[in-house]
Amino acid sequence: MKEKIQEQFKQRFGTDGVIYASAGRINLIGEHTDYNGGFVFPGAIDKYIMAEININGTDKVRVYSMDMDAYCEFGLNEEDAPQDQWARYIFGVCRETIKRGGVVKGFDTVFAGNVPLGAGLSSSAALESCFAFALNDLFNDNKIDKFELAKIGQSTEHNYCGVNCGIMDQFASVFGKKDCLMRLDCRSLEHEYFPFHPEGYKLVLLNSKVKHELVDSPYNKRRESCERVAATLGLETLRDASYTMLADVRDKISNEDYRRARFVIGEKQRVLDVCDALERGDYETVGRCMFETHDGLSRDYEVSCEELDYLNDVARECGVTGSRIMGGGFGGCTINLVKEDRYDHFIATAKEKFNAKYGHEPEVINVIISDGAHRVED
Repeated sequence: MKEKIQEQFKQRFGTDGVIYASAGRINLIGEHTDYNGGFVFPGAIDKYIMAEININGTDKVRVYSMDMDAYCEFGLNEEDAPQDQWARYIFGVCRETIKRGGVVKGFDTVFAGNVPLGAGLSSSAALESCFAFALNDLFNDNKIDKFELAKIGQSTEHNYCGVNCGIMDQFASVFGKKDCLMRLDCRSLEHEYFPFHPEGYKLVLLNSKVKHELVDSPYNKRRESCERVAATLGLETLRDASYTMLADVRDKISNEDYRRARFVIGEKQRVLDVCDALERGDYETVGRCMFETHDGLSRDYEVSCEELDYLNDVARECGVTGSRIMGGGFGGCTINLVKEDRYDHFIATAKEKFNAKYGHEPEVINVIISDGAHRVED
């Protein structure tokens, strides 16, 4: 990928630039808890958005997306916002950096990625984090701290891309560390690294190839449900809510809002339980929590789909240790923790059964926990 980007950059702009990369992410447990002020447990993976960038001495940004085979040019003022959705991610990062007092000047860039789009691996956060990190390095002597880089990406989603997301995806893309997952407190942004290299197990994603679009989707409606319940409880977020508190207001909220909040309260605790289990090397408990999360996301939070539920059922039939839908929902992947001696049987069975039912095989994505945003050295 790096060589192809360099070749395209030289061809388009006639110069050489600096190469940056930022990773997609998985989340072992802790779904839809980030915007509720709770805990998540993500890690960066070995799938990247990569960009070559060179300062061009103008007030214009010239961008070519290799994956989209599309070119866009825009200025750096608010009224210069591009129409193309993909370009708005980069424009948003520029604007959010400037709003925070950072410097951004005109630059040329070519970018590409191998983070599967719409699979719940947060290709958008990888794109935002790649450019936030790059602009900090190129124009600001790395004076903007990493916490602010993650917030720049989150604000880009909110203000330029129409997704009212939490902080997890951008945080994982910026702070990712090889062979470690991170327990992130989404309220305080305190985080702790947990070594993750489970002997005798593999971590594999099965991509249903059902594309999810979070803009104007039920994603924002789920957040609104949680905010209504929190307001009824007199809380800022559901972080401090308990089952008992929820039961006390059940007659004041809709059944739908009740079920959304019930899932979030349970998921908050599951993250902490998984962290404790990992410290003991207890992967059976990790797996049980993953299955519980899937059930909650499917039944209470209603962000699964038929194809993902089917992949989860196949995982149970094959004796997989843990499996659940991953990401915002409405499509994408399941994440599966599988004993190595059951891996081949599981993959073969999932491919065969899914193909027989839906007419195509799920995409198998093996992942390695890797570093987040960085400058790519020669």
